[in-house]
Amino acid sequence: MYELIERYRTVRARSEMLCAPLEIEDYCIQAMENASPPKWHLAHVTWFFEMFILVPYAKGYRMLREEYAHLFNSYYETAGTFFPRPQRGMLSRPTVDEVYRYRHHVDTALLDLLANPPEHHAADIGKRVQLGLEHEIQHQELLLMDMRYNFSINPLFPAYHKVELPPTAAVPAMSWQEFSAGIVEIGHSGDVFAYDNERPRHKTYIQNFRLATRLVSNAEYMTFIDDGGYDRVELWLSDGWLTLQEQHWQAPLYWFKQDRDWMHFDLTGAHALRLDEPVAHLSYYEADAYARWAGKRLPTEAEWEHAASTQTIAGNFLDSGLYVPQPAQHSGMTQLFGDLWEWTQSAYLPYPGFKPLPGTLGEYNGKFMSEQMVLRGGCCVTAQDHMRASYRNFFRAADRWMFSGLRLAEDIK
Repeated sequence: MYELIERYRTVRARSEMLCAPLEIEDYCIQAMENASPPKWHLAHVTWFFEMFILVPYAKGYRMLREEYAHLFNSYYETAGTFFPRPQRGMLSRPTVDEVYRYRHHVDTALLDLLANPPEHHAADIGKRVQLGLEHEIQHQELLLMDMRYNFSINPLFPAYHKVELPPTAAVPAMSWQEFSAGIVEIGHSGDVFAYDNERPRHKTYIQNFRLATRLVSNAEYMTFIDDGGYDRVELWLSDGWLTLQEQHWQAPLYWFKQDRDWMHFDLTGAHALRLDEPVAHLSYYEADAYARWAGKRLPTEAEWEHAASTQTIAGNFLDSGLYVPQPAQHSGMTQLFGDLWEWTQSAYLPYPGFKPLPGTLGEYNGKFMSEQMVLRGGCCVTAQDHMRASYRNFFRAADRWMFSGLRLAEDIK
């Protein structure tokens, strides 16, 4: 249990480190329904450890406040009731201090449990703690996503942090790597942690295809805009065109015009658009429309995983401390991991033979396998040790506030 205890301490401390740049007023902001206040994130991940580990396994454990079971449940129907998601930003109480006190209360009890777990439940406790840690790492990414959106509505364009970005060379020209048709295996197997939606590992067939060696850049996407990409109905899926009209999209999220110049807002504040960076914060509809305009398509998730399976999991992750996607650094296959989540053309559906986790934890992933699209590869606010080639992220086709970009693919005829 020693390694698990140390990892628990590390992950929990990182959540609080990510909140260190915030002012007390920042903790309660919720600028849209999909985003949550930082205070809620800190409390919800704590609720997860409390409800799924301490309550069932820690003899004599006493909740700090029983009302938190309702306030900080996210969507677990079988775990009780939950406070409406759109109203999380209306909760001035519990205070930030009280939320940190709640975290300390749960940390103390959980570390005591891990130091002396009941023998007949030790294995299950270990698995649940591991899931809880991966869950908290997901929320660390969500916290930064949400803070960026929350700050973006402020005309002052506040910066979450200041960082000196490393110098970069010219972005290499787009090139292509070919992959042969055949039966390949995707998905996760073995005893190393993975979410239930990554299992079981299974065989699938892919056709001959090419995959772009890097992500599409801001400069390349700007060419699409200048060519009337947001005004050409023939490039868009029907639902995408309807969404574009309703929400008045004319550029990726966080792009805006200052006089005639494109500007961009990110976690470092507002600045002139950096043309060499990969284009970010695209919906699936925008990624798909760009691919059509370019005469290409988005890869399937099987194609993406097959290409990524031989690559080292390295890149621009949360660990770099930049929290900004970086330009491609070299020719050849790059940016498969880190920088930006990459849209695939695959719907988020169960793999053949998929079985959700038993009980309430079965609500973690399986019940969202409808009206979602798969993204792969992680991003600049994903922890590197959280990533696997088999990792399946998923969002709705119109969502844009996550760190999402695109890589092109095409069939080999």
